[in-house]
Amino acid sequence: MKVWFTLGLLLLSSTPHAKGIYQTPEAFLQESFQGEPPAPRVIWLNRAIKKSMADILSHPYRGLRLRYWGKDQCTVWILNEIGKERPITIGVVVQAGKLKQVSILAFRESRGSEVRHPAFTDQFQGARLNNDHHLDRPIDGISGATLSVRAVEKIARIALFLHQQPPFTDAPTQQ
Repeated sequence: MKVWFTLGLLLLSSTPHAKGIYQTPEAFLQESFQGEPPAPRVIWLNRAIKKSMADILSHPYRGLRLRYWGKDQCTVWILNEIGKERPITIGVVVQAGKLKQVSILAFRESRGSEVRHPAFTDQFQGARLNNDHHLDRPIDGISGATLSVRAVEKIARIALFLHQQPPFTDAPTQQ
C-alpha cells in the first residue's frame, strides 16, 4: 500500500504545470502573416461597440481602444480574458469574416490548460458570428475546464465582432 501511495505522489509531482507561455505575441504575428506582419493599428471603442463587447463578455470592457494587425481581409487580435481568476492570452486570426486560427499564447490558471491543444482550438476554424453575436456552430467543452472554454469562446466572438467594425483610425500606431 505504501508503494502505491509513493508512486502516486511521484506521478502527481511530475505532472507538468498548466501555467505557461506557449507562444509569444511576436511569434504568433510572424506565423499569422507568414513572417511579415503589418504595423499595428488601433480601433477606438465607442459606446455602441463597448455595449456589444459587454454583452459578449458578460462584463464591461474597460479599455478605450484595442490594437490589432490587419492586411488584406485578415485581422489578428491578441486579447486577454479571465478564465477563473487569471487572464488567458489568446491570439485570434480572422480571415474574410470567419475564424482562421485560435491559439492560446499564455495560460496563467492552475486548471483548464487543455484549451491550448489543437483538439480544442481547431473546432473554431471556419466559424462565423451570427446576428446575435454567437458562433454559428457549437464548441465542445472540456470537462474540468469550463471557465477556460468560455473565455476562449468569448474572445473568438469578440475578434469576429471587431473584425466587422470599421476602424476608427487606419493610422499605424507607435510600438
